[in-house]
Amino acid sequence: MISGESKGAKYDLPQPTKISTDNVHGLVLALSSSIFIGSSFIVKKKGLNKARNTGIRAGSGGYSYLYQPWWWAGMITMIVGEIANFAAYAYAPAILVTPLGALSIIFSAVLAHLILEEKLHIFGVLGCVLCVVGSTSIVLHAPQEKDIKSVKEVWYLATEPGFIVYTCIVLILVFVLIFRLVPRYGESNMIIYVGICSLMGSLTVMSVKALGIALKLTFSGMNQFIYFQTWFFTVVVIVCCLLQINYLNKALDTFNTAVISPVYYVMFTSLTIIASMIMFKDWDSQNASQIVTELCGFVTIFSGTFLLHKTKDMGNDESQRPTILEDSTQTPNSNSE
Repeated sequence: MISGESKGAKYDLPQPTKISTDNVHGLVLALSSSIFIGSSFIVKKKGLNKARNTGIRAGSGGYSYLYQPWWWAGMITMIVGEIANFAAYAYAPAILVTPLGALSIIFSAVLAHLILEEKLHIFGVLGCVLCVVGSTSIVLHAPQEKDIKSVKEVWYLATEPGFIVYTCIVLILVFVLIFRLVPRYGESNMIIYVGICSLMGSLTVMSVKALGIALKLTFSGMNQFIYFQTWFFTVVVIVCCLLQINYLNKALDTFNTAVISPVYYVMFTSLTIIASMIMFKDWDSQNASQIVTELCGFVTIFSGTFLLHKTKDMGNDESQRPTILEDSTQTPNSNSE
């Protein structure tokens, strides 16, 4: 009896790292989403590069990219990725799905290096490894998805005072960025465009999760489209997505893809996790060690994205040094690149 009890106690120890079936489904969908979304950045960038030769560039308010097949191919790829991401939120908590977007950064950075000839140095590779390590840590310690029986439960969570305050703050910041800062600093500071996308993205994810839960319940036989709350969340998703697409195009057309991807990821992930903690209270069911491990995973991922960012700066500095020394060195430099 004693040995049996001790054996039973031993089997109870690994429970904190056990992953539920729903979390596994969400994990697979999130991984496939990262591949498609990471590819879409590169394909859309090629379309934007071609569009600037035929009309007003997107960064200057033009929409000539709408006539480019490459841009539409990138949009289709992104839509497929977003659909997979959409489905992932229906199965797993945002604190698990959102950080896995780091894998799209890796995919995007590698393709930018191979296709767009945007340099990825050894420290950039190390940044990619850190992103993978951090993502793995989060996956193994992510909280379980709450059992929600109706979209009305999500509506109740969304209308609590804490999340209403967060939503008001986000909307005020977005209006200030669009109407005050974009005309002045949009072309010179990428944080303006990325900030708009990230702030609206946090609201998009909460609405996507609500809509995903509604669809999952509807497919299981409990129709959620008879409630106005489902349609409200649908409208929010559409409006926020259109706004994000517009300013993400401006950011991609104006700044380097290898820089935009990690900075967007860090801001978007941070804001989404904050929104999820406020609305769904993901950490209420976890102990201190699990929360600390997840935070360490976030820090590891953020460190990886920081390295990717600094690697691009180092590459630009190296390419500019010979040009500063002598005008005659410009031709050899351009040939070597």
